[in-house]
Amino acid sequence: MATGARGQSLEKLARESVLHPATALSTYQKQGGLIAQSAEGVTLTDIHGKTYIDAMAGLWCVNVGYGRKELARAAAEQIEQLGYYHTFAGTSNPPQIELAGRLLGLLRDRAGLEKPSKVFFGLSGSDANDTQVKLVRYYNNLLGRPDKKKIISRQSAYHGVSLASASLTGLPAFHAAFDLPMEGVLFASTPHHYRNAKPGESEEEFSDRLGGELEALIAREGAETIAAFIAEPVMGAGGVIPPPRGYFERIEPVLAANDILLIADEVICGFGRLGSWFGSGHYGIQPDLISMAKGLTSGYVPLSAVVVSEEIWSVLEGGTEELGVFAHGYTYSGHPVSAAVALANLDILESENLVENAARVGAHLQAGLRSALGDHPNVGEIRGEGMIMALEFVADRTSREPFDPTPAVQKAVAAEAARLGLIVRPLPSAGAAVALSPPLCLTEGDADRVVEILAEAVATVMAR
Repeated sequence: MATGARGQSLEKLARESVLHPATALSTYQKQGGLIAQSAEGVTLTDIHGKTYIDAMAGLWCVNVGYGRKELARAAAEQIEQLGYYHTFAGTSNPPQIELAGRLLGLLRDRAGLEKPSKVFFGLSGSDANDTQVKLVRYYNNLLGRPDKKKIISRQSAYHGVSLASASLTGLPAFHAAFDLPMEGVLFASTPHHYRNAKPGESEEEFSDRLGGELEALIAREGAETIAAFIAEPVMGAGGVIPPPRGYFERIEPVLAANDILLIADEVICGFGRLGSWFGSGHYGIQPDLISMAKGLTSGYVPLSAVVVSEEIWSVLEGGTEELGVFAHGYTYSGHPVSAAVALANLDILESENLVENAARVGAHLQAGLRSALGDHPNVGEIRGEGMIMALEFVADRTSREPFDPTPAVQKAVAAEAARLGLIVRPLPSAGAAVALSPPLCLTEGDADRVVEILAEAVATVMAR
């Protein structure tokens, strides 16, 4: 039995002392949960010595894999030199400055983005999207447009769990009993062709219809009241939903015509997850604002970044004459240790060609999943891009009839996979889906083993 420092059972102590996020609390109190002890590469080990292939890279974030001593050294060296100092009132530190410049260079050179100008640092994807809400309000107030404040998100989107970011999240579980979403958030349709297209409707026709729906929503609400549209290039927790063909090409002109800012939530997609450096570059999007986190440090230390365009920056700078200090920021904004780890993390991504590996091995993994499970009568769709993918389960493949209740199916598959030594994630989306989002250092041999275990787990669960 694994014990803590005072000889208590860790499982018992956890149940007695920890309020776990995103957890069915009463179920956890009865059954407990995984307690991770160590990790290396793509393998996680629990306190009992059982090993798992972590096909979720933690929560979509351990892009360079576990146990990277380079990141440990970067953190230790920075702590010894400057473990902390604030960045208020124009104060800075070398790692923050270098990281901001490097991110802007990557966005320009690796994604072809033309607008990025300045970088604001926080600690999580949630606080990044919270910052976005404040920025678009601040921006429009400075422009003398106090009514232009609403933000359009999308059903099934995930943008975080803070008050504002949870409001942008389009998943009902994150609103229930929290009195959310807050006022001023609108929701467009989920761009999921498999689930939401009309019979015989092509992806391009589906995208055109969604563009028309967006135009109608803007006309109904009034463009003068809408500040921004926020979107993940590939929707993550809401189902791993790549955009249908022509989607962003249809959406962006609508936003531009109505003077509505585009916020790209790159928290999951950024730093190689799609087999490209950024989702915006992957799909040819030119956002005004960008949110980043997760793969920025591969989850080793907390860090997020909000990137603003030159147009928005110039308005913020000009607002100093009217409002004085830009009164937003966190104690840990631009934390030197987090920034140093991020720089070392970017070095690994570049020197080991992990973005390219994500494209190559991701394609191999998806091909393996399609070969093993593509014809399974209860697998409706296998979808994804690069090193992020999902399997959606159906009661009937022909009619696409979902299981009832749906959560039981994906949870059962994930539980059986874990028993066999593989971590996948049952998604909180409307369909019965499990996600895979492995570290970008996954090998083809690792991918083959993932397919083998997942296929066995699906067969076992569906046989019930």
